Amino acid sequence: MTSQYESRLQLLQQSSNQNLLSGIRHGIEREGLRVTADARLSQRSHPEVLGKTLTHPYITTDYSEALLEFITPVYCKVEDVMKFLEELHSYTSRNLGGEAIWAGSMPALLEGEQSIPIARYGDSNPGTMKYVYREGLAHRYGKAMQTIAGIHYNFSLPESLWQLLSESEGSDHSLEGFQSESYLAMIRNFRRYSWLLMYLFGASPAVSKSFFTQDSPSEPLEKLDEDTLYMPWATSLRMSDLGYTNNAQSSLSICYNTLGEYVSSLSAAIKTPYEPYEAIGLKSEGNYLQLNTNLLQIENEYYSNIRPKRIAKRGEKPLTALSNYGVEYVEVRCMDINPMEPLGLSTTDAAFLDVFLMFTALMDSPEIGHEECQRVTENFARTVSEGRRPGLTLNDEQGPVVLKDWGLRLIDKMAPMAEMLDQANDSQLFSESLHQQREKLLDAEKTPSAQILQVLKNSGDSYIDWILKQSEVHSGYFSEQNIQPERLEYFARIAEESRADQERLESLDTTDFDEFLKRYFESE
Repeated sequence: MTSQYESRLQLLQQSSNQNLLSGIRHGIEREGLRVTADARLSQRSHPEVLGKTLTHPYITTDYSEALLEFITPVYCKVEDVMKFLEELHSYTSRNLGGEAIWAGSMPALLEGEQSIPIARYGDSNPGTMKYVYREGLAHRYGKAMQTIAGIHYNFSLPESLWQLLSESEGSDHSLEGFQSESYLAMIRNFRRYSWLLMYLFGASPAVSKSFFTQDSPSEPLEKLDEDTLYMPWATSLRMSDLGYTNNAQSSLSICYNTLGEYVSSLSAAIKTPYEPYEAIGLKSEGNYLQLNTNLLQIENEYYSNIRPKRIAKRGEKPLTALSNYGVEYVEVRCMDINPMEPLGLSTTDAAFLDVFLMFTALMDSPEIGHEECQRVTENFARTVSEGRRPGLTLNDEQGPVVLKDWGLRLIDKMAPMAEMLDQANDSQLFSESLHQQREKLLDAEKTPSAQILQVLKNSGDSYIDWILKQSEVHSGYFSEQNIQPERLEYFARIAEESRADQERLESLDTTDFDEFLKRYFESE
């Protein structure tokens, strides 16, 4: 019997449909701390020359004023996304006044909570809301967790491809309904197989002890040197219980079976009081400590390694946009920054993400029940903490399976997908990306996490010293890139427009913040 994956592959392999794959759209968001020459977090405000973070479309900040976030436009070719990302890095590096962009996911030298400045976005209500949300994160989880940086990969398939699949499979949904349902199916498969991404691309096996306060548990970690802690077989401390964790959210158990379930469970969490957060309080001396005292302040607080997304209009809640208009694209959130790559990932890495995401989109994807939900969570957790352990087993629906064997089987299944993407893009990039990942499965020493630990052990450098050196190397690389004068003018103009936009926003904003927040939470 032909599987859904095989029949969909055959459909897309027809000459009349091959060009559809050239319409895949991508965008990248890359975070990176601004650091001083001695590896400390910058205490300076976001450079004025780069524009205003509230209104700049490409250069903003994430949690901290020191945590840059670069956002590319959407492109159909991976190479175009990477080129724009490189221009953003090069332009920014020229304007950092002696600071550098930290090259790792786990943070630079931390000197207590007071050394981590929360990002500021001006005096408008939207800007104030962004600040208060971050204030809430500080009270709920501490600031150190918020200095961890990563890469988000945004991905969507052309509507014409969903149309083709919908018609060929006789779907009785509207196109919007079929597309949303299919993205949810893709997300379920992503959760089933995302352990593979952590093995292949996890790049945070070590961390500075300054990341932990004295009472923080560092039990599973071993000492590499006076400052560096690590786990011998770990691939990604960032995605482990030591990194982005939230015990309060474990009760949500969202497994993405339907869009309605996803939206309603997150909406409920934003409205559900949570005693430990009520204990923090909403305000102190008239100043907001958090947006509310519920399980989630807003939907962004839900930590997930992938999200269904829809671009919301100004003032519209992301969940409202999703509920009203369906899923537009997915955001992959589990990628570490590879310190050996100037941009944090290579073009070949991005090409493999395309192959992987197409594979998860075309594969059959039954709903995930409670038992499988636990299994996929455990497979992911095991891979981030001990993914390179020789002979490590995970669990598929049949029972225990060796990670390496399962990974190689998946790579083999993806081969036809890679060939089709090569054909659609007149390239060998996608097949080459598959070859590189197969090599990592055959030899764990070729994974980024293994290479990083090897360098640390051989060089005698601490995590902080080595990442600082890498940051300086990358700064040198960016300063040598030749940006055309018209591109420099373009970025200067965008920065100027962002300043004017923020000024306009603040001058028109006459609503009291209490009232603004009340209206926001009441709107549907």
